[in-house]
Amino acid sequence: MPPRPPSAASGASASPEDQRRANLRLALILASVAAIFFIGFVAKIVLLGRG
Repeated sequence: MPPRPPSAASGASASPEDQRRANLRLALILASVAAIFFIGFVAKIVLLGRG
């Protein structure tokens, strides 16, 4: 399998608007993962206690 050119790997060919949209999507995904962990942690404390 040939290596990908640097422009394809870094997304340099994308317009600034496309890059902004991709960054926003990544931020929302990461924030939702963090929120799920937080909610799970709180639920564990509430349901099972701290010990």
